[in-house]
Amino acid sequence: MFERVSDSYSQDSYSEKDNVEESFDNSVEVGTESDSNSISPDSNDITSQSGDTTTSTTTNSAPDSITGEEDTDSLENPNNLEKMILSTGIRVGTPIKTKFMASFITRANPEGLYILDISKTLARIDVAAKFIGRVSISNVAVTSSREYGKTPVEKFCELTGARGIFGRFMPGTFTNPSLPKYLEPEIVIVTDPQADEQAVLESTRAGVPVIALANSDNITSKVDIVIPTNNRGRKALATVYWLLTKEVLKKQGKIKSDSEMPLTIDDFEAKLVEEVI
Repeated sequence: MFERVSDSYSQDSYSEKDNVEESFDNSVEVGTESDSNSISPDSNDITSQSGDTTTSTTTNSAPDSITGEEDTDSLENPNNLEKMILSTGIRVGTPIKTKFMASFITRANPEGLYILDISKTLARIDVAAKFIGRVSISNVAVTSSREYGKTPVEKFCELTGARGIFGRFMPGTFTNPSLPKYLEPEIVIVTDPQADEQAVLESTRAGVPVIALANSDNITSKVDIVIPTNNRGRKALATVYWLLTKEVLKKQGKIKSDSEMPLTIDDFEAKLVEEVI
């Protein structure tokens, strides 16, 4: 079901290097063995994704060390955009991979972390934006149980008009019409299919398609569109939601180019609050 690269791994020591800023639970809950549903990067149609992949490849090549500054004038160049987002740690996974995420992984680095395929991340963001464009944006619900995902979700909803669900996700939000905050969304976006499990389960019961940001250790059997990404890091979450917002705004006709984005990645990033003694 899942595979670990290395048992000798320190999340804290690696986070300074690749912006993996939040620790994760190494115990992966075993889910259903059924095939997951996904959307092909080259198609808008939902297809069946095979999960029978267990191969682990570890190479001695170190992860690319690419740094870049956010220059709105250079974002029109795809190469510059990719270099910028690589510096945020968006493709840095965990030491564990599930069969559902194997096809999105390129390799494992010497530190024992699986590296996600950035080209597939960008392709899935484009597919997700097109899918969102099929419905009224006010009927798109977005939620994040992860603290670092709340600010990116707020900014996404602020710019696109989607509906954010903040705080604890109340059971029955999508399935119990008697609740005061009952919703009937047409699409649900979750930041982590494990942390936002209740929202995913209720969406499935209600027949609502789910778009999920998924890391190498996530189980995505109940997800319709997987966006492979580091969904733990503060900067990475800001980046992926910024990219998704940009593509949705383009589909809405609100902007025509990357340089017209009203907010930067830094605006999407959750701020660390220092404890005052």
